[in-house]
Amino acid sequence: MKIRLNENEEIVRTIKEGLEKKDGYCPCRVGKAEEFKCMCKEFREQIKDPDFEGYCHCLLYYKEK
Repeated sequence: MKIRLNENEEIVRTIKEGLEKKDGYCPCRVGKAEEFKCMCKEFREQIKDPDFEGYCHCLLYYKEK
């Protein structure tokens, strides 16, 4: 298993800028709930799933099998 950044540098830049503006909370979600703090709860759960391969909600990270 490997976690990497999206290969699209523009997406990475945009999401990182959004994270800075929202104090580390996912810029793709409304509000600042603890489960939206990057790396979000949803993606942490997906990482635990050995069958999951794909992007996090905001497309910043990718989990490879």
